[in-house]
Amino acid sequence: MEVKKVVLVLAFLGFLYLDGLPLCTASVVHNYTYILKETNFTRLCSTKSMLTVNGQFPGPLLRVQKGDTVFVTVQNNGKYGVTIHWHGVKQPRNPWSDGPENITQCPIKPGKKFTYEVVFSDEEGTLWWHAHSDWSRATVHGAIVISPKNGTSYPFPKPYAEEVLILAEWFKGDVKEIIDEATATGADPEVSDAYTLNGQPGYPNNCSIATTYRLPVIQGKTYLLRLIHAGMNEEMFFAIAHHKLTVVAQDASYLKPINTSYVMISPGQTMDILVTANQSPSHYYIAARPFFDSNAPYDNSTTTAILQYVGNYTPPSSPSFPTLPNITSKSAADNFTTRLRALASKDHPISVPTGVDERIFITVSVNQLTCDKTVCGGPNNSILAASLNNISFSTPKIDILQAYYRNLSNVYESNFPNRPPYLFNFTGDSNDDLLLPSTGTKVKIIEYGKRVEIVFQGTSIGNPENHPMHLHGFSFYLLGTGYGNFNKTTSPKTYNLVDPPEVNTFGVLKSGWATIRFVANNPGVWYMHCHLERHASWGMNTVIIVKNGTTSATSIRPPPANLPTCF
Repeated sequence: MEVKKVVLVLAFLGFLYLDGLPLCTASVVHNYTYILKETNFTRLCSTKSMLTVNGQFPGPLLRVQKGDTVFVTVQNNGKYGVTIHWHGVKQPRNPWSDGPENITQCPIKPGKKFTYEVVFSDEEGTLWWHAHSDWSRATVHGAIVISPKNGTSYPFPKPYAEEVLILAEWFKGDVKEIIDEATATGADPEVSDAYTLNGQPGYPNNCSIATTYRLPVIQGKTYLLRLIHAGMNEEMFFAIAHHKLTVVAQDASYLKPINTSYVMISPGQTMDILVTANQSPSHYYIAARPFFDSNAPYDNSTTTAILQYVGNYTPPSSPSFPTLPNITSKSAADNFTTRLRALASKDHPISVPTGVDERIFITVSVNQLTCDKTVCGGPNNSILAASLNNISFSTPKIDILQAYYRNLSNVYESNFPNRPPYLFNFTGDSNDDLLLPSTGTKVKIIEYGKRVEIVFQGTSIGNPENHPMHLHGFSFYLLGTGYGNFNKTTSPKTYNLVDPPEVNTFGVLKSGWATIRFVANNPGVWYMHCHLERHASWGMNTVIIVKNGTTSATSIRPPPANLPTCF
């Protein structure tokens, strides 16, 4: 216990110095307490009260070793109900602690508490946790660092030290009021006022230069940066002035090393990046700004931190700034994402399903609903919506997991389709007849052990853009992506079945497609949604239910005794 406390203290102070710690820094079972409470923070020249965990923004680091179990007791001292999700943690047979509100649990009410059992299995690297209720994850999130087991090591030379870098968005207003107002009117929610790196907007944002986050480095040393995109609605380009980046992992799965001058990272994704401090001692900007190629409103600002060499030298009056791709550069985004390949080594093997038992084709669209009041805030007096297979998801009042486990009726329908209701030129047609989706709480039920392939097809309906899709309960193989309409004959010929990246969040290209494949070997109720928060709020979601296998070891565990009540 004392060793674990030392690790956490060091992590909060900055670097975790790997050479100076004993190997046995993690125990099998950890216990944490997260206190949800309102805390005052000042950014961009103004102060606001916002929901936090333990008064921190970003929230506390959760550090474990591969295969550990963590019990996190969440005490809600805030003003409204909240849940916590452990993004990328598969939670074998344990959907009860996965977290999405009214999908696997009802919210933890103010004044109440709930203990999550977070079960780590084969994950190794960087993940994160965040609130999964409305837009509360804007301020309630933090890193998860999963170290290799004792006696094993990284599949790359041991770095001198490591650092967590969390990208997020800052709203001057109250995020719950922002999404509540948008939901009430049917309009696009307000965009953020700034992005942040480890909680600070940095240069060139107002009242932010003095508080810019600083990352001290020693010349000649190599550092492992654990980059997390906790932002709400924009993909981001990220770079460090005059320093090359080597990407070695994504979503807690190792990659063949990618040497690059920048990365493109989507909301929900994580990346492990090696950086060697091989420049003249000075200050160098770390910077991030959006990649955005839609006509929707967005925050076009830049956030910065400073890579600051340790030593005696005269600091520059203005640090060097990295060269970031143009905000609308699809080619720059593609040039990075198409290079991702699984490490697929002896010590870190992959197992790509070569056959398919269940094929699902899902269209991904931004839609509009007919106004149900005198005036609505969407285009042409409509209500903005989004859909999968032309179904805009309606979140129930009772969580779907309880309804499934206890055979409760009138909560969901088990008829989410394997294909859209009608076919059209998905990336060419955008007429008004295609804008209106149906609404409902429809889920897809899959037999245990089936090999599943899902093709996600972007459409030109509404304001199309890239969609970072996330499936809870699984990592899966991203076999391929492409522009235009998926062709069932020619598109599979482009699949990478040798070393596709194993991820939990992936991008569906604007006017393009993406294919994933996995084995449905985790029984439970698992949420699947776009990780652009406004699209999730509009209904770009569904639920996959994997049925129990034939044994208790392949079946959902019984529910915990202290599940939050729904009413």
